[in-house]
Amino acid sequence: MDFTIEVERSLRVLDGAVLVLCGVAGVQSQSMTVDRQMRRYKVPRLAFINKLDRSGANPQRVTTQLCEKLKHNAVLMQLPIGLEADHQGVVDLVTMKALYFDGPNGEEIREEEIPEGMRSEAEAARETMLDAVSLYSDELTEAILEERVSEDLIHEAVRGGVLSQDLTPVFLGSAYKNKGVQPLLDAVTRYLPDPTEVENSGVDLSNDEAPISLAADPNKPLVALAFKLEDGRYGQLTYLRVYQGRIAKGSSIVNSRTRKRHKVGRLGRMHADQMEDMDAAVAGDIVAIFGIDCASGDTFTDESIQVAMSSMHVPAPVISLSVKPVDSKAQDNMGKALGRFVREDPTFHSGVDPESGETVIRGMGELHLEVYVERMKREYNAEVETGPPQVAYREAVSQRAEFNTIHKKQTGGSGQFGRVEGYVEPMDDGDFEFLNEVRGGSVPTEYIPAVEKGFRSAMAKGRLIGFPVTGVRVVLTDGQSHSVDSSEMAFQTAGRKAFREVYGRAKPVVLEPVMKLEVESPNEFQGAVLKTVMQRRGIVMGTTEEDGFCRLEGEVPLAEMFGYATDLRSCTQGKAEFTMEFARYVRVPADVQEALKKEYGSSSATDDDD
Repeated sequence: MDFTIEVERSLRVLDGAVLVLCGVAGVQSQSMTVDRQMRRYKVPRLAFINKLDRSGANPQRVTTQLCEKLKHNAVLMQLPIGLEADHQGVVDLVTMKALYFDGPNGEEIREEEIPEGMRSEAEAARETMLDAVSLYSDELTEAILEERVSEDLIHEAVRGGVLSQDLTPVFLGSAYKNKGVQPLLDAVTRYLPDPTEVENSGVDLSNDEAPISLAADPNKPLVALAFKLEDGRYGQLTYLRVYQGRIAKGSSIVNSRTRKRHKVGRLGRMHADQMEDMDAAVAGDIVAIFGIDCASGDTFTDESIQVAMSSMHVPAPVISLSVKPVDSKAQDNMGKALGRFVREDPTFHSGVDPESGETVIRGMGELHLEVYVERMKREYNAEVETGPPQVAYREAVSQRAEFNTIHKKQTGGSGQFGRVEGYVEPMDDGDFEFLNEVRGGSVPTEYIPAVEKGFRSAMAKGRLIGFPVTGVRVVLTDGQSHSVDSSEMAFQTAGRKAFREVYGRAKPVVLEPVMKLEVESPNEFQGAVLKTVMQRRGIVMGTTEEDGFCRLEGEVPLAEMFGYATDLRSCTQGKAEFTMEFARYVRVPADVQEALKKEYGSSSATDDDD
């Protein structure tokens, strides 16, 4: 997803969530992505199967998919009264009553007895539900055996299963017509945790970043996380989740990262695009404050403690685009816009290429970058020209190679001298590892970090196509120093030279980012979809067919995915959709590597030695 950070930052500050699924399409590829994000932040969740009034709705099948595809312990808490055009309401398996939603917007709830034709089905479903939830309450298990089950016991058991994240209660309805929404909201208040039941932690900056537990107590020192910035109708908004203590209008807060003090002017609670002014907020609240200069992920405290909270998971950008202002006025406005966007969105990066001098923006996909280019024009009146997206290639070594390099330079005074000896080899996990195996002090201990720094600086730009080198282990085994001429600078330069000399012998290769691709389309377009993947050097990992739809999973190089959305729409009459996310880096084929060397290699092969 191009805008996955919006989900990441929401789940980072939420204590509970509702996983909404389509009653027709069921568990889709984006459902899987969001479910993984929920698990990352350990967010308890309910499930709501929506659109039961649509043709082809089947909540039983969707519940089965929840269990099989997402590995949830999903339990139906309701049964539908009719489906598709006949959908009228739901049967509550806890109260064993039928709920109907009358009025033009389904706002009038009418409780009736279960229709005779559904009673046996409802009783069987209730037994299944009780069997599942009784695992989380010994008291309920005893009550079942003694046939004295109460609604409170069921609610208590379900809540226990949800809080342990071992149970996913499933609710049904049609949000468009407000059918089933009110019981779902009741379930949110009944089963999802309150702020005091969630463990939150930070690090104590005054005690060597030791872990510290936070309590949802308004009387303790303030700790709040800024998780979203927005330039809205009220000016610059900073959204805060208060984890501990309280924040009041007129109080002073401190940014743990910059140590800057800010005064809270206006404090508000947002309701969609409406704002409610507040005098104070306490632990558990999500509020908006105005005029605070900060970045997403900053922690705010009062002045009594120095605590920082972990920010949300931020995936690395995988696509870049060069932007060039059309005139000097656009240049100034573009700078303001980019500075704002970078603070707003942690997945959006901006910088200047040191070689070409071009401004390069990086993000999660084509659409992601297109939106920001459009915002530059619309909000900041910055007309820019864009260049072709550049893929974040990497370079790596493919075999072990030894080095024995001397850096010797004589000037008028003391010169420079350093010899380093060892080998480089590929490593599977990680970007870089430096091992010091020097014995006998041939390279003094104080110069070892300089050698490592030299290797790291040389790896920032590979000599094949000019991209960073990754997956390298450097082992330093020997060397030589001079009592007068050796210095940190000399050994740093020796390390840099050593890597440049050994790199060619280690048979460098180019790596490219490969994306995990999931495509959903009607069955009649399965062949066309397969063709779009194979034409892009893709590998099909598997296909599944279900109820007239085909889901294809594969891996495709990012370099081949530009324009894929347009091609997919055209070959499936607009009926297919796809999601992709970064999977890993893999070696490019030999012919592609040669083409890349011709395209990028001329400027990267010539580097000046210091």
